[in-house]
Amino acid sequence: MRLVGLTGGIASGKSTVSSLFKSAGVPVVDADIVARNVVQKGTGGWKKIVKAFGNDILLENGEIDRACLGQIVFSDPMKRKLLNSLLAPNISFGIFWEVLKLWVNGCTVIVVDIPLLFETKMNRWTDPVIVVWVDPKTQIDRLMSRDGCSEEQAQSRINAQLALDWKKSEADIVVDNSGSLDDTKEQFQEVLKQVSGPLTWKEQMMSRDGLLSIVMCTTAGVLLAQKNLL
Repeated sequence: MRLVGLTGGIASGKSTVSSLFKSAGVPVVDADIVARNVVQKGTGGWKKIVKAFGNDILLENGEIDRACLGQIVFSDPMKRKLLNSLLAPNISFGIFWEVLKLWVNGCTVIVVDIPLLFETKMNRWTDPVIVVWVDPKTQIDRLMSRDGCSEEQAQSRINAQLALDWKKSEADIVVDNSGSLDDTKEQFQEVLKQVSGPLTWKEQMMSRDGLLSIVMCTTAGVLLAQKNLL
């Protein structure tokens, strides 16, 4: 099994590339969706957040006000670190569970879309790592347009994350999303060829069919050895 890491920065266009993978038939585990699920009302993650941040971050229906919580953690590094530490175990397990279900179904290439791939050290479990990069000016312009925030607010949110240029330097594959959608799609076709290539022997052994082959061969060897001893 090949576990492909996909990450980027805020407003870099990671979701666009993630959607392209889905359209190409490649299964994607989206950490943002997992994160939303683990903080639904009444869950363990929800209880952790309410205990740490109080009832003021709740909507009238009891669900977490993600916009309110986002404003709090983006403006306070310590609270952002606290939130990440509280939810990291729940999100990691959720991602593992989704990957396991795809593995059981026989998927051999799985993309994990994780905004904090490097921050959570989950890049250690993915190969290759794809970083969706965008030039600084375009990133700020897109964030201001998307969220209706000021340039100062946009820069503050960007600064709250690891530098995108640093992530780019750590990537195995870089998608430059500074241009048009067509430019990104053209780059994606080459990326798709790379991640969809033949599995290495190690990746084959990690796949469901590879593991079953090992089990069957081992069982056959044990049975043959027992027969020869009789």
